[in-house]
Order: sequence, then C-alpha cells, then structure tokens
Amino acid sequence: MRLSGPPAPRPRAPTVNALLERASDARSGVTFVDLRERETFVSWAEVCRRARRAAASLAAAGIRPGDRVAIVLRTEPAFLDAFFGVLLAGAVPAPLYPPVRLGRMDEYLAATARMVTVSGARAILAGGAVRRLLGGVVARSRPPLGRRAAEELARGRDELARDVGRDELALVQFSSGSTVDPKPVALTHGALADHVETLLALLRPGDSDALVSWLPLYHDMGLIGGLLGALAYPGPAVLIPPEHFLARPALWLRAMSRHRGTIAAAPSFAYAYCVQRVRDSDLDGVDLSSWRVALDGAEPVSLPVLREFQRRFASHGFRPDAMRPVYGLSEAALAVTFCDGAAEAKSVRVDPVALAATGEIREGPREVASVGRPIPGVQVEIRDAHGRPAGADRLGRIWVAGPSLMSGYLGQAEATAKTLAGGWLDTGDLGFVHDGQLYVHGRAKDVVVVRGANHAPDEFEGALAGVAGLRPGCAVAGGLDVDGRGEELVLLVERARTAAGSEPEIAAAIRQAVTERTGVAPREVVLLAPGSLPRTSSGKMRRAEALRRWLAGTLLPPRPVTPLALAREVARSALGYARARRG
Repeated sequence: MRLSGPPAPRPRAPTVNALLERASDARSGVTFVDLRERETFVSWAEVCRRARRAAASLAAAGIRPGDRVAIVLRTEPAFLDAFFGVLLAGAVPAPLYPPVRLGRMDEYLAATARMVTVSGARAILAGGAVRRLLGGVVARSRPPLGRRAAEELARGRDELARDVGRDELALVQFSSGSTVDPKPVALTHGALADHVETLLALLRPGDSDALVSWLPLYHDMGLIGGLLGALAYPGPAVLIPPEHFLARPALWLRAMSRHRGTIAAAPSFAYAYCVQRVRDSDLDGVDLSSWRVALDGAEPVSLPVLREFQRRFASHGFRPDAMRPVYGLSEAALAVTFCDGAAEAKSVRVDPVALAATGEIREGPREVASVGRPIPGVQVEIRDAHGRPAGADRLGRIWVAGPSLMSGYLGQAEATAKTLAGGWLDTGDLGFVHDGQLYVHGRAKDVVVVRGANHAPDEFEGALAGVAGLRPGCAVAGGLDVDGRGEELVLLVERARTAAGSEPEIAAAIRQAVTERTGVAPREVVLLAPGSLPRTSSGKMRRAEALRRWLAGTLLPPRPVTPLALAREVARSALGYARARRG
C-alpha cells in the first residue's frame, strides 16, 4: 500500500547558509530561558554576525571546508555560535549530547568518543563545565582532536561566510540508537533547506506565531524542527534547556503563555510528565489559548496521555484540536507523516492477537493513533516480508521516499546499502495503512515473538499505565528464548522512588495488568531501581541493550553523584587532556 503527499514546495533558499543570511534582516530572534525564568534574547541579525566571527575564528584555527566538527554544548547562545559558525566556515557540524547522567560517565565518554571517531571530526567545540569533563573523549579520539572553547569563538573581529552548494554535506546527526549504536546520518544543505520549507508549508506560520521548545538541539526535532524551522521563516524561537524542563516542566507551559507561543513539539512522555509534575500553583495566570499546534512524535503516540493532557490543561485554554500526532526519523531529516488538525487525527481499535498472528487489522481492544498522511514530496509504502507492497489494513514494514532523505550513513557503505535501495528508505518500523492514513506498530527489531505471534513491545509496556508504584514510561518488554523452545515475555520495570507496597505485590499487579490487557502472561517480571534502564540521547528506551545487560547481570542504577565523585571526573578529564597534548 502506497501513500503520496502533495507536491513539495519550492524552497525559499538553497542552503542553510543562505537561510541564515536571509534571516539577518529579521527583527525576531532566539530567546533562551533559564531555570529561574530569566531570559536572554539574541536577534537573528546578531546570530548571523556572531556566526561570521566564529567562522573566521575556526578558519584561522585550521578548519577547512568539508571538515566535520563535533559540538558538545547545552542549549545556550554558544551553541548558535558554534553550529552556524561551522556552517559559514564551509565545514560540517556534528552535534553530540552533553553529559546528563554523571553517574554513568564511563558509558558517556565511551559513546561520545565513538561518535566523534565515526563522524570523522577534526575538532571538538565545548564550553564551561562540559568542556572540563571531555578530556577522556579527547584522549580516546583518533586522529587527535583540535579543541576550542565555544564561548571564545565569536570574540574576534574578522568575519567569514563561505558559499556552499546544495549537494554539499551540511549536518551529521546521529540516529537515536534505540536498537543499535547511533549511526551518523549525513544530510546535505539541499535536503535540510527543502525539509524546513516543507515544515513551513505544513505549519503555515504567520506574523503572530512563536515556537517554544525544550527539545535538545542535538536532536532532529529540536534542531531541524525547532531552531532551523524558526530560522527559515524567520520568526521567534523560545528555547529552554531540556535539563531545566525535566527539573521544572512548568517552565515550558509558562513560557508558552508568556510569549503567546503557538507551536511546540514533544514526545508523549513529556505531555505525561507535565500532567504528573506540574502543580496547580505553577499555573497561576497561565493562558495556553494561543497554542495552535502541539506536535507529538519521536516515540509511540499514547492516546490516553494526550487526552489526559487535554483534560488537565483545558481550563487554561488548551484546545484539543491543537494536538497533532506525527511520525518521522532522523534518516528522513525529521518528518514523514503529519496530522493536519483534529478533523484528520484518528485512531483505530485493533485486535493485537489477530494482528500478531496474521498481520490483519481486525477490530479489538487496543487503540492505535493515526500519525496522518505523508508530508509534501514524500511517499510511504507498506511492504510485506518478501518486500512486496502490502494491501490496506495489512501489517508490514514502512518504507519512505522523498527529497530530504539522508545521502547515507557517513563512512558506512554496508549499513547504507541495507537501508537505502532505489531511492527508498527502510525505516525499520512496522505499520499499516487504514482509510488513507498511516499507523505505526513499532520497531521491527523490538518485536516480541510469543508462541509464534509477533507483538509490539509497547502493547505490554502500555498495559502498566495504571499500575501503582512504577515510574511512568520506564519499562521494557522483551523476549527471552527458553531452552530453545521459543520466546517468552520478560518485563524490566523501574520502581517509583516512593513506591508503596512490597515488590511481590507490585510484580503481581504487573502480571495481572499485562495478562488482562494482552492475553500474554509474563515469564519474568524484574523490578529495578530508578534510572537502571539504558536510554538513547533523546530519552527512548534501549530495549535490546536493557535485555543484554539484564542477562549479563550488569543492569544497574547510576552511581550516586557526590562532590567527590564530580571532582574525580574532572581530575580524570584533566589527565586525558594532558595525555592528548603529549600525544
């Protein structure tokens, strides 16, 4: 079954560099919000001026056109200097996530060193406290990295803005790594410029629109959908560091109200987090009536969560028709399908047993959200196990074609060949088409096979929503092969920090909830300390990695972060920098 979007719009600028130059005349810009709601405003004109100075600084330091440059920065003005400065130098930014879980610093340093290496970065840009922790990355990287403090990039007087072509590499963004190690997705200037133009055609921003985002700038939703989307219009962007959102989720809603925000995006977990963690006292005077587009993507869309968010914040003006489930992935730049308003957003109830056994869509108890229709210029096709087009209401693998697909995984020809074929991208996701709209069933590699039937893991994980004593969204369902007789269900679940009830009582409640909802009884229910389950940089669960660690006996919570432990990490980093200098 194939779905086709309308024709792609004509891009208003050929490259990201041209978009930045075009925005330099705009009066709007970027506002950064800190934990105390203090704000720092940088106009697009100033962003452009600072980027030109940063580009000259990078060129003087030896960065040449085409060089890749790793960027490890939080959501702060220095990120704009680094990201746009690298682009104006004719080089290629590779944004990486900063350390957020100090209790897992060894894992972070190993993963970051790997990403720096596979991206082919010649230099790393970081700043402040983050830079003091990266000595281990610099020491492990080959060839040796150039190091620059990001806050110093825009201090010079010289300026530089190199011309680039549409077919030149513009960005290396890493895939989420939910099923394998993150891969370096290579996107050209033309792919990015075309994609943000398509986003504007979908969102139709006007003079009164403002984007408010807490999504990280190393992630496609935050970088391409947020920062570059606002740049392309150009319009105001209000950015909140993700760690501040997690500490105080009301910041997002309060900024939406204060700036009369109209457009924002988040995964389902963030909407649930707001329902659970935002206090009524945080909402005094908050008015969400300006919020006209609330995108939900990056992970399976939870309809109960969206309905609860709508109910909770309706009294503050939030409109149900603002909710827009969407689907996309980094290999397609960002978006693939889009729900254009509540009139189009739909759901179907399916029988998970019949779906797992036959691949046929039959009416049943499980509600699945539509993620809409293909965006302009994009085609979506459902293919069966033999690679042939599947019919409507048949489960299959989701393939995508369009102008914004990656050119490949950088330096990984074999992995690219497995994913791209004949202009089509194998997303690795399962889904089906019903009444002309796409429904996503889950990652093919995460499928749990029980008694020969294929189940999406979120069928089991979603059944835990009403079980007391658990951390919301912190569960992994997987299959365990028992003595070669086939897989049986295993559930790895994090306890709440203040969970009431004994572990046997909580485990019994989990078994009952999953069995009643799915008809499958778990073989193992494993309760874990908070923070034990491994996540991707964007917060998704790494199911396969969680199961591997559990079987190896290494699925442990992060080490406590104390002043002494932090001092030890800084000292280790200093030794790493010293070894790199000697090398």
